[in-house]
Amino acid sequence: MKRLQIRAILLITLLITTTTFGKDTITPTQPLANNETLVSSNGQYTLGFFTPAGSNNCYLGLWYSKIATQTILWVANRDKPVTNSTGILSITSKGSLTITDSNSTAVVWSAGSTGLTNPVAQLLDTGNLVVREDGGSGSYAWQGFHHPTDTMLPGMKVGVFRTSGLNVSMTSWKSDDDPSPGSYTTFMDPRGDPELFLYSTAAGSANKVWRSGAWNGVELSGSPSSSSFQGFVFSFVNNDQEVTYSYEVANNSIVSRLVINRTGVLRRTVWLGDTNQWTNDFWYAPKDQCDSYGLCGPYGACDPNRSPVCKCLLEPAFTPENPANWQLRDGKDGCIRRTPLNCIGGTDGFNKVINVKLPESANSTVDMSLSLDQCRAGCLSNCACTAYASARQDGSGCVIWVSALVDIRLYVDGGQDLFVRVAAADVVIDVAVTTPEQSHKSKSSKLAIVLSLILGVLLLAFISCFVWRRKKRSKVMLGATASFNDASNGGAGENDLDLPLFDFGTIAASTNHFSEESKLGEGGFGPVYKGKLEDTQDIAVKRLARTSVQGREEFKNEMVLIAKLQHRNLVRLLGCCIQGEERMLIYEYMPNRSLDAFLFDKEKVALLDWQTRYRIILGVTRGLLYLHQDSRFRIIHRDLKASNILLDKDMNPKISDFGMARIFGGDETDFNTRKVVGTYGYMSPEYAMDGIFSVKSDVFSYGVLVLEIVSGKKNRGVYSNSSHVNLLSHAWSLWKEGKSIQLVDESIGYSFSMDEAIRCIKLGLLCVQERPEDRPLMSSVVQMLFSDIALMPHPKQPGFAARRGPFEAESSSNKKDPSDVNDITISMLEGR
Repeated sequence: MKRLQIRAILLITLLITTTTFGKDTITPTQPLANNETLVSSNGQYTLGFFTPAGSNNCYLGLWYSKIATQTILWVANRDKPVTNSTGILSITSKGSLTITDSNSTAVVWSAGSTGLTNPVAQLLDTGNLVVREDGGSGSYAWQGFHHPTDTMLPGMKVGVFRTSGLNVSMTSWKSDDDPSPGSYTTFMDPRGDPELFLYSTAAGSANKVWRSGAWNGVELSGSPSSSSFQGFVFSFVNNDQEVTYSYEVANNSIVSRLVINRTGVLRRTVWLGDTNQWTNDFWYAPKDQCDSYGLCGPYGACDPNRSPVCKCLLEPAFTPENPANWQLRDGKDGCIRRTPLNCIGGTDGFNKVINVKLPESANSTVDMSLSLDQCRAGCLSNCACTAYASARQDGSGCVIWVSALVDIRLYVDGGQDLFVRVAAADVVIDVAVTTPEQSHKSKSSKLAIVLSLILGVLLLAFISCFVWRRKKRSKVMLGATASFNDASNGGAGENDLDLPLFDFGTIAASTNHFSEESKLGEGGFGPVYKGKLEDTQDIAVKRLARTSVQGREEFKNEMVLIAKLQHRNLVRLLGCCIQGEERMLIYEYMPNRSLDAFLFDKEKVALLDWQTRYRIILGVTRGLLYLHQDSRFRIIHRDLKASNILLDKDMNPKISDFGMARIFGGDETDFNTRKVVGTYGYMSPEYAMDGIFSVKSDVFSYGVLVLEIVSGKKNRGVYSNSSHVNLLSHAWSLWKEGKSIQLVDESIGYSFSMDEAIRCIKLGLLCVQERPEDRPLMSSVVQMLFSDIALMPHPKQPGFAARRGPFEAESSSNKKDPSDVNDITISMLEGR
């Protein structure tokens, strides 16, 4: 309650003290005080001082004038706030901008020029704060657009200005209420064929997260179809003065911004005036697993429409450098050539890969005067050349790579053609016409090519025979189980599997022969063990108990289904073991086990600060959105709960346990079952009562999970001494009384974002509403996580909040609470 009172006082004070300055300019004799603002002449932008909720820091910032929800677009003194006081913006007689503490008159922040004679600072109609000579135009001594924070506005240029050496970049906020520099930065790399990069410094060093791809004459090649955005005009300048990227909106009614948020997502948002909210799904990156930089290593290609997503370029011309890791779906080592190049012998050729995001171009050379044939000739004459391509979408220009090809992804449509250099034995069709200058070389090497091709065919025949025999052995092993073609997995059959098979002896040795010391836990499926493979990789082994009847069905379902899924917030299935009566699933090992082990433990819960909890909520949200919408199949998990959320070494969440999951067809919206499976306390009313499940059933479970993460309390068994039968009832009661902030776990203390907490509570209540049609889809959930609380719908009565369900007797003190079971346990209830 105390937090709400403090926040209300701050808001009231801001409303009372803020007035409109009515001008867009300040002069040395007319500074800007804390309670004044500058407004651009078109009324679009406002510049003034603001204080984030729950903070005592004062900042000079820019926001939209006509949008009721204050959206901060730029912060001048982001890492040098005025503390416990108010600020004054001034411009000196020589043109230097300063922010001073109104109490001590100490200079907190300064910028600008010192060489002007009659300076003014003006807020332009573009939102750019500039310093210039009074009466001058077109030339600025300093401008805010050259020093952005986390937002790119229309007309702003991001990139390198060669004459000054300035690299204009964007950096995320540290948190929603702290504009100081965060862990993610995007900037232009001007080398080779210039492109934008997104970097993360969260691990203490700069790591590439995503790249835009080079400009192809129409758009950034890593964002195909962005040129089709109506109302937007994108520009790329690369000359002696600058290498910059910018955009404009053709219609002034379109309010748009490009933001890098604190979780490392670069997102283009558009303000929807009719609904008074930002649309966050207009465009964003990274969007999927293949957007992760270098996921498949050198000469590897990432295809989001296949499982596993990584494959070697032009197989079998390139093969995995580390086959063991490749089988475990770890592609970072990439691929190597099967046959060495023979530049001196002049027998090398090229194979074409279509619809690709061209490799990272920092070490490439670009010549816009060359044709594609000339580009090929130039590559052949350079023994270091590994590939070439047209520099532009229209086929003009030439890009030549002289190092390993990294960060390639495949598109269904869009992208460009890449011509990869290969040895003669691996040439499928030499894709370019031989030039006259090369014809004599071709004739002299004709015999060598023929002999190489014959040897290549023999080698391919040998490899094909080996692969056929291995597949035949795999089919025999898989044949030991029942057919997977049943309704529980949507018709997925064993022929759909692309999953490494492990030998029983290997797994037994890795777990010290399934010793008690290696045992992590046990559930309805069977025991789970920790193991270590010979390459020192830690694994988790689910071993089907021989006495388990239902577990056999879960095994088949999970093996077939999760093998098709690839997402950073889903646990990764490395392979399986099917030998005799043994059935085992091998997963990546999660050193921090499951979320419930922290959330509901009085000592470990202290390790879950608010930032970690919020990051877990975001990760689970992305994972569930992928299952419902972005994967190749629509997946209903049916057992989403705290014990099925695993945590990696960095406390990043991964959804696990797909034994109860079901694939929905393209036209299916819900399904009725006689067997209700899952864990009561997370089940939606329509599923527990009538056996009807849909994506909205998972949304209900997600809502329960969000409320548990915020409160640190289970949905059952914690309110037996009060009028509330469960967490949902308690949360609903606090919400109606305007005391929802009291739901936040006391172990967090006061170090959390009040806005984020209330937003999560409201979102959780929206997801657990009684009627499925009232609950949001996960795509809407993602938007609401980044929207203003006031713009979110008002929640209605939650399911199970005010009455006892038909299974309530099972939560008595004599029954074991299913939510106490660890992450490998699945509780099942037989429905009517």
